[in-house]
Amino acid sequence: MASRADLARLIDQSRRAVVFTGAGISTESGIPDFRSPGGVWSKMKPIYFQEFVSDPAKRREAWERAFTGKAGWTGRQPNAGHYAVARLVARGKASAIITQNVDNLHQDSGVPADKVIELHGNATYATCLECGERHELEDLKAGFLKAGEIPYCRRCGGLVKTATISFGQSMPEAPMLRAEEETLACDLFLVLGSSLVVYPAAGFPQLAKQNGAALAIVNREPTPIDGYADLVLHDEIGPALSEAVPAD
Repeated sequence: MASRADLARLIDQSRRAVVFTGAGISTESGIPDFRSPGGVWSKMKPIYFQEFVSDPAKRREAWERAFTGKAGWTGRQPNAGHYAVARLVARGKASAIITQNVDNLHQDSGVPADKVIELHGNATYATCLECGERHELEDLKAGFLKAGEIPYCRRCGGLVKTATISFGQSMPEAPMLRAEEETLACDLFLVLGSSLVVYPAAGFPQLAKQNGAALAIVNREPTPIDGYADLVLHDEIGPALSEAVPAD
């Protein structure tokens, strides 16, 4: 059975790590995960991308969720796990963070935005589906809550949507390509809080391992590729990583 000390040794031996994070790192901040009993999708049905684009009622429902915080993805604070990851980046130990999360908590913990590769987007702002213009949620919120105005792009008039990747929406090409490049360049691939069942993102740990990197998985529950890893730790991420990557 692996220990936190084993994890610390593996990290110490690494020269270029990549950290891969899933919902499990953020549940310790009070953000619900998606698929477990009691998770987001057990309480509300996901709105598919084509529904958002084609159905004004679905767009209104999506914006209501965003502006009322019903999904619970935003408005929380980083926890000990996020800060430990930030220390890995600050010390030059980790070259990038690949995340499935949309909560912005890695950036909020002090990780430079250019070090965070967001595979599923970001729920803390919105973008135009036509021209890509960024829109801050606070700028859109008042018009929706007071007048029921569904947001449209101030630049081109196109549909605006929170900058998350919805079901049925294509994965973003640039982040996926960059994630692959970082995965192939690392000597340690550290998985934190991902069930590793959602593809194509879940393919990165196996790619790293096949390319010669060590693979470490820290997750409360077993994953389908635990038997493939060099180290598996079924533990709470914040306490485990704080011990493995102590503050100065």
